[in-house]
Amino acid sequence: MITVVETPVASSQASGLRGPARHAYDRFLDELSHSGCVALGYRVTGPEPLPRLCVKHLRGADRVVVAFPAPETVWVLLVGPHDDDPGRNLYDALYELAGVRPRSGDKRTKPRCCDDDTGAPPVVDADLVDDLVARARAITRARRR
Repeated sequence: MITVVETPVASSQASGLRGPARHAYDRFLDELSHSGCVALGYRVTGPEPLPRLCVKHLRGADRVVVAFPAPETVWVLLVGPHDDDPGRNLYDALYELAGVRPRSGDKRTKPRCCDDDTGAPPVVDADLVDDLVARARAITRARRR
């Protein structure tokens, strides 16, 4: 069994999901806790740390971004729509959170989340996850002002 932890930001974002969107998220959390990286779609491409983060399409435009500080632990970092609105787009929030942005000319691939050879998730340093969580809190506080 995989331990699934939501950042306060992801928890707040998920609390805004209703109806079928909420049901899809709850199903995802259950699958994630039982299957780990197999429950995810792909790794994000771009500069570090993006390739160590994984994404799952939930329903419609809704996405979830996660990080594995250990193979048996996963943090849900962000939950939200992949939207053209810069204020709502999950990927814009992710890039702000990670402090990096893919170059506009970079080819965007979607490699599987699990390693093809070992089946393991892309593990990130626990300090990086702590940093991402702290940045997410700071960004949320700044937007509330």
